[in-house]
Amino acid sequence: MSQITITNDELEAMLDRAARKGAKEALRSIGLLDDSAQKDIVEKRSLLEAWRETRSSIWTTAIKVTTVAVLTFIAGAVYMTMDK
Repeated sequence: MSQITITNDELEAMLDRAARKGAKEALRSIGLLDDSAQKDIVEKRSLLEAWRETRSSIWTTAIKVTTVAVLTFIAGAVYMTMDK
């Protein structure tokens, strides 16, 4: 059996080529290897940020509505007991 010897630089170059090829294939498989890929990623990040802000706003609004409902109920109960 023959023994193959490669230098560290050759090994590093082989690993670099393999990593680049794998990264390109991964990007191609999810449709992000074309010229508009950067625009697509920026757009998706923007949509994700908008969703996070909307979700936060929904929770804030729900808490405010619940608080107002409870305070209205308390005010109504106090008003009804004061009439008697």
